Amino acid sequence: MGEVLALLGGEPVRGGEKAWPVWPVFDRSEEAAVLSVLRSGKWWYGEEVAAFEREFAAFQDAKYCVSCSNGTVALEIVLQALGIGPGDEVLVPPYTFVATASAVMRVGATPVFVDVDASWCLDVEQVAAAVTPRTKALMPVHFGGRVCDMERMRSVAVAHGLVLIEDACHSWGSKWQGKGTGALGRCGVFSFQHSKNITSGEGGAIVTDDEELADLCRSIANCGRGKDGPWYYHVNIGTNARITEMQGALLRAQLSRLESQTVHRERNGQYLDAALGAIAGLTPQAGDTRITRRAYHLYCLHLDAARFGCSRAQFIRAAEAEGLTVSAGYPITLCEQPAIQKFYAAQGRELPLCPVAHDLSHSGGMWLLHAQLLGSEEDMEDVVAIVEKIQAHAASIPA
Repeated sequence: MGEVLALLGGEPVRGGEKAWPVWPVFDRSEEAAVLSVLRSGKWWYGEEVAAFEREFAAFQDAKYCVSCSNGTVALEIVLQALGIGPGDEVLVPPYTFVATASAVMRVGATPVFVDVDASWCLDVEQVAAAVTPRTKALMPVHFGGRVCDMERMRSVAVAHGLVLIEDACHSWGSKWQGKGTGALGRCGVFSFQHSKNITSGEGGAIVTDDEELADLCRSIANCGRGKDGPWYYHVNIGTNARITEMQGALLRAQLSRLESQTVHRERNGQYLDAALGAIAGLTPQAGDTRITRRAYHLYCLHLDAARFGCSRAQFIRAAEAEGLTVSAGYPITLCEQPAIQKFYAAQGRELPLCPVAHDLSHSGGMWLLHAQLLGSEEDMEDVVAIVEKIQAHAASIPA
């Protein structure tokens, strides 16, 4: 370990000769898949899409998969299919991407924010207390790929007659007690946007074990057409959320290596948990022994500035100089987003404080991205060396 931080002119732990893995990962498999579709002249919503849906459903241990244009639209389609709309409430976390809440608002319902806990996922105790006669659904987010406590989520849903929808947009390949996310509740949604662990640039999917629900979601995504009806015969109010054959082909190629990538990330995540969790002031995202496979979209770490010796902003600057990019994550909670504040104000409602989510957003939360977890054992050792170096010299970091 160097005596001086790179931020202050010392030698960095990782010099310019060391590169982190880049994303997306692709090879001749994607090239051949796209060229095959291109040359076929069949570019629109055909066998490649259908094959991907079958393969992804199997990968997630679900019976059905309905592809669509992105994860945000997947949420909107599911909410519409389940009949959730004006006057209804859906319980959601405040520490997540805005689509978790905005999808609820776009179908006319109200997102009700319930704070997270050390898992960075919904606090189940607070979920039960937040249920009202208007509550129709519970929508946990498997944040960073860490599966929520689905046993207790199901218990709350059953006790109060709620629909359990999984926002699984971070959890391709995660398993709870041996079953994949997405079909642990009534249904779940996934994203294949460019930053995600399996990507076609944009894209999304709904998975479920409920055939009737899958058929209705497919109808909505396909302009409201029926399962076996004529082409210009629309049985539901739908939209056009189809993906193309090229996207289907790309996703099939991506899916072919997702298993090995997931295992690799999980191994590196476990190494970092042990090493970084031993450093004063740092707390990795809490795990759960019932999670039988954990897909890391993010490696989440909480910083206690007083115990560690410097603020998050100081930590991130110092890490960058040492050759490690660390993200501060969401800078504000969903309760602080202007669009959501306007929505609540129009209803004459007050937004909750959600102190754990507020701390993660404003001072404590930090992320490593999933591509970094595709690095080598030596790369992970460098992460630990950088963090140890920062703590050893924390007092010298400029404010």
